[in-house]
Amino acid sequence: MNRDLTLGDVIVAGVALAAGLLVALLLRMLLLWLGKHATRTRWSGDDVIVHAMRALVPWAAIAGGAAAAAAVLPLTSTVQRHVNQSLTVLLILVTTITAARVITGLLRTVTQSRPGVAGSATIFVNITRVVILAIGCLVVLQTLGISIAPLLTALGVGGLAVALALQDTLANLFAGIHILASKTVQPGDYIQLSSGEEGYVVDINWRQTTIRELSNNLVIIPNGRLAGSNMTNYNRPEQQMTLLVQVGVGYDSDLDHVEQVTNEVVAEVMTEITGAVPDHEPAVRFHTFGDSRIGMTVILGVGEFSDQYRIKHEFIKRLHKRYLAEGIRIPAPARTVALQQGSVTIPHQRDAATEIVPQPLRPAAGPGGEDAVPLAGQAP
Repeated sequence: MNRDLTLGDVIVAGVALAAGLLVALLLRMLLLWLGKHATRTRWSGDDVIVHAMRALVPWAAIAGGAAAAAAVLPLTSTVQRHVNQSLTVLLILVTTITAARVITGLLRTVTQSRPGVAGSATIFVNITRVVILAIGCLVVLQTLGISIAPLLTALGVGGLAVALALQDTLANLFAGIHILASKTVQPGDYIQLSSGEEGYVVDINWRQTTIRELSNNLVIIPNGRLAGSNMTNYNRPEQQMTLLVQVGVGYDSDLDHVEQVTNEVVAEVMTEITGAVPDHEPAVRFHTFGDSRIGMTVILGVGEFSDQYRIKHEFIKRLHKRYLAEGIRIPAPARTVALQQGSVTIPHQRDAATEIVPQPLRPAAGPGGEDAVPLAGQAP
């Protein structure tokens, strides 16, 4: 049998509640002080933790004071149970929200610390937040005495129906998660698809990937299509790449002199042009005896994919100018054409100046094997 409420009970309960409020205020001030010091550290994760604890710790102190006050008061068992249950639900909700803030904040901090991945953090942050809040709601329902087994069954059946209805959307979602988790493509990479699209990856969200072409146009590609297509990533495993330029010189050229001059031009371009690799070793490789030229490949070092156009432009200009100064001839492709019987035939092709050789017309042989063909009205 519960005793009657007295003035002493009210005073003690008030003191317990006030103590809880005072402790909550002191703890909040302490967390503010810690937050100022956390901003001075190099790791931004402590800022996230301290900021999230500002909501959990004061509410925990208030709930503790309220629980102590309820324990002092002569409440019935039913009221006491409801009070404790309400305070427990409050702590679970506050803890769930705090955990969601801490985990998503740390996840965003990790992604921002890696260049080019900050734009893709949204997909992981949103999924993590929803999962944590859903778990917290299920715990609250279980605390209130509501069985979550039928709810889980209903969610399973409903989830299956939703999955069938949103098959393409879910395929794009999991494809985006797979792309980011495997690290094959990340924002900032320059990629080229087998279908022809190419450009810098701007963002990878829950449904689609955005690519910015060199012309500054945006190409939107569903994640499912991106994950299922053949793709070349020019930023992995490293951003630097090699550029191959095909050059041909005449047979009368001194190949040692050609190699020396070409290497000098390559070294000049690598050190003076922005986007080139200064420590790139010049490489010239002769590989083909052509019709009237000797083909060679010049290998250049490029910092990233978009730099190749500027470097190739400058290299061709300077190489052409240097070849002219050194007397190195670059044969121009042409054909020799022979005219016969009023028709045009091409007996062979060669890389020389275009030449048309007229051939004299010969009369066709007559029936008797003679070369002359009688005119109309003449006797054979």
